[in-house]
Amino acid sequence: MASTYTDLGIELMATGENAGTWGTKTNNNLNLIEQLTGGFATLSIAGGAGTQALDIDDGALTGTAQQRVIEFTGSISGNRIITIPNDVETFYILKNSTTGANTVQFKYATGSGSSTTFSATDKGTKIVYASASPDATNPNIVDVMASSSEIVLANNNPIKFNDADNSAFVGIDAPATVSGSYTLTLPAADGSSGQVLETNGSGVLSFSTPSSGITTGKAIAMAMIFG
Repeated sequence: MASTYTDLGIELMATGENAGTWGTKTNNNLNLIEQLTGGFATLSIAGGAGTQALDIDDGALTGTAQQRVIEFTGSISGNRIITIPNDVETFYILKNSTTGANTVQFKYATGSGSSTTFSATDKGTKIVYASASPDATNPNIVDVMASSSEIVLANNNPIKFNDADNSAFVGIDAPATVSGSYTLTLPAADGSSGQVLETNGSGVLSFSTPSSGITTGKAIAMAMIFG
């Protein structure tokens, strides 16, 4: 009985097969597992509008879909679609480092399942889960960050959480040099300058003086204390 392979290309050797080559094949499997769990690869998707398929190479380290982190590079002059085989079930960290104001969509090869897309101006990073569900015909790509509580401003500077002082707060992570200004408008202007929003633990927010130990830092416009 010949070897079989998992959906991500790891070789499953049958009893009595591959005499004298188990060491080589086992080491290759271990290298592939390491690549699947922590590997990084840059992949050029340069070109005009079109589709580029990532692949799984059984028993090899050469598959373009067999990495944990994939950075898309190259100059794109049209919207690009990047696909993975329908039976792949894993998660990816994707970074869009392409040049050109065009979208990059990440999806399964076929079917009507969900996908994720970098907008024409989004040169950021996504964490996605390739679920291979609800079935092999229409599997879904789940954009983890799209369903999280992170808020991203128009210029891609996210509002982040920090717990360095045992007081979780939210602040705008902006570059050291800011050419414009950030404006956060609240429903009712009943607060004073320099105050923060505080919750009573039941979700009710009110303005208060910032707790000690929290500093505004560079270009942090607002902080929320969750007590």
